[in-house]
Amino acid sequence: MSEVIDPAVLDAAVGAALILVSGLCVLCSYRVIRGPTNPDRVVALDAIATNVVAIAVLFAIQTDRGLFVTVSLVLAIIGFIATVAVAKFVTQGEVIE
Repeated sequence: MSEVIDPAVLDAAVGAALILVSGLCVLCSYRVIRGPTNPDRVVALDAIATNVVAIAVLFAIQTDRGLFVTVSLVLAIIGFIATVAVAKFVTQGEVIE
């Protein structure tokens, strides 16, 4: 009982999702610039990294290129490591002891 998704519906959904996630990146960048505290800025940067991964995956779906899935995995790993490093810097004042 496998149903095939209509390509027009998939293109419309992916296009709408790309616009939504791009808008979320803009809102998060406002929080990075105007955040009242440094932890707010760190959380906003992490959200931007997550949204960029989502954009790469959506673009992979839209273009049918698997390379962007690999790019999104690398971006997710780099974003995680950067978030941990910045969070440690904010809480302890140094990254490497």
